Amino acid sequence: MKTKLIYLLGLLTTLGLLSGCDDKFDEINTNKVDPTTLAPSFVMNKAIIDATYLDGFGTLEMLCYEFGIVQQIITPYGSSLAGANYNQNNVSNTPLVWQNFYRNVLKQIVDVVERTKDDANRTNLYHSARIWKAYSFMILTDTYGDIPYTEAAKGYISEITSPKYDAQEVIYKDLLKELDEASAGLDATRAVESTDILYGGNVAKWKKLGYSLMLRAAMRLTKVDPTTAKTYVTKAVAGGVMQSNDDNSVMRHSALYNNWIGNHLQAREKTNFYLAAPFVNYLKTNNDPRLGSIAVRYVGAKGGPEQVASRASTDPKVQVGMPMGYDNVTVSTPAVLAQYGVASLWDFTQVNLNTVLKLDAPEFHVTYSQTQLLLAEAAVRGWVTGNAADYFAKGIRANMEQMAAYDVSAAIKEDAIQAYLAAHPLDMTKALDQINTQYWVASFLNGPELFANFRRSGFPTLAKNPYPASEITEDFIRRMPYPDSETIVNLQNVNAAIARQGPNTLSTRVWWDKK
Repeated sequence: MKTKLIYLLGLLTTLGLLSGCDDKFDEINTNKVDPTTLAPSFVMNKAIIDATYLDGFGTLEMLCYEFGIVQQIITPYGSSLAGANYNQNNVSNTPLVWQNFYRNVLKQIVDVVERTKDDANRTNLYHSARIWKAYSFMILTDTYGDIPYTEAAKGYISEITSPKYDAQEVIYKDLLKELDEASAGLDATRAVESTDILYGGNVAKWKKLGYSLMLRAAMRLTKVDPTTAKTYVTKAVAGGVMQSNDDNSVMRHSALYNNWIGNHLQAREKTNFYLAAPFVNYLKTNNDPRLGSIAVRYVGAKGGPEQVASRASTDPKVQVGMPMGYDNVTVSTPAVLAQYGVASLWDFTQVNLNTVLKLDAPEFHVTYSQTQLLLAEAAVRGWVTGNAADYFAKGIRANMEQMAAYDVSAAIKEDAIQAYLAAHPLDMTKALDQINTQYWVASFLNGPELFANFRRSGFPTLAKNPYPASEITEDFIRRMPYPDSETIVNLQNVNAAIARQGPNTLSTRVWWDKK
């Protein structure tokens, strides 16, 4: 009996303990500091940050292709760095814009658009997100042509894992509509997002970005649909484009959050990339003071270890750009070195890592300078009022003044700006050449925009890269091929895009890139 009593007491105690353990079970086992959702304003910031890539390797499409195609920065090396230097398809680097924007930027920004579209308290965030979404899709379609658009980045939202590819013509017309509606929809009397990393919630600046981006998108259509182009150029100007460098869309960096192009070149690729001869020669020939802000040469260096501060010169007179069409062996032959007056391939001019590519150097998306130069072209075409020469001069001045944003040592003095402008007025007999060549200079380090406007305008006039093992059928690379991963997971839709657009090669032109 005693044994049974002890057993019964033990059982009751156990049940009591179990009952006590269950008390407030859900509260105790809920992690109150692990978020299950993020504020859309923070997700928006992530989409803006990711547009300048997640690490140095993400910039290799710019470094190996876009900068080289437009002959501003080149590498003589092959293997993992092969690209525009040899006019070859390097399948490791051509997908990098695709991967970053679909996997990161658009995944974030589409989520923001979806979560704010019906929120009356966040209309400004919604319209700002639409503008950034349009900017992101512009980069993708300019780079690859036909792409997933209407069904893109909706895997989590609508479970669309094999999105169809939309024709670039359809994409551009919708982008213009989106920019028109979103820019007009921004309202300074409504709630703003003060945590906005780009403009701190300044609605007026977001409007100017939207309309300036609309101007850029409209000018893409100059060859294929000038009527639509003129319509939206007119709307952009009426809406209000950027008015000064204070309106620039710029990603600022710090010692902790780096400029990833600068980070990559200051680390593993420090001795591998050089300013190309066509770019250096253009700046030298025209006594352009920007060369002193952009370039450095380690005079007499015979190897990477000799690229030291004591050899560094930013004097424009001594800069020597690396010629196109060589690899690291052929550019190092005695005849070539003697022809260019350098001691070795390491003696050619590079981008200055202490100014425009220091670790905390800013990166620009859309600028007042670019906007003024596009207005200059629009004025030449008779699409806007105002004097083309005035827009032209303001665009050049704005870019020269923009140099100060990189570093105090990169700032250009007022007398140098005035002297350059006086020596380079707009000549209406060659206005499109002059304007778009200045756009080429003003867009330095903005790879996607350099590549797009070069194809769109046909300027500057560059000689074909003469490297003998070229894989392209035209004089220049015209687009990036779709990633191999797409043919594995989305083959039917890829094939439909190829059938409509043309072969999946470096030579196929996108819709707006007509001869």
